[in-house]
Amino acid sequence: MYYVYILKSKVNGELYIGSTNNIKKRLEEHNSGREKATKRYKPWKVAYLEGYFSENDTKGREHNLKHFGKVYSQLKRRIKNSLQEA
Repeated sequence: MYYVYILKSKVNGELYIGSTNNIKKRLEEHNSGREKATKRYKPWKVAYLEGYFSENDTKGREHNLKHFGKVYSQLKRRIKNSLQEA
């Protein structure tokens, strides 16, 4: 199973989008400071997950969320309560 995930910084609420096939390991990598893009705002927690059987579908969804602002803003509106509670 492959996942597109949104992490939320416990420090300032910053959001980060990524994909993985092992969410637990990936979260540990983000929180350890080994990831340049996320170490500044650690610690992180998972705010949202989408699961896919296809790695290509996962990569496509991640790309769309990162590069098409309307897709990302629609998702944020749809999951606004989850993002507030995370």
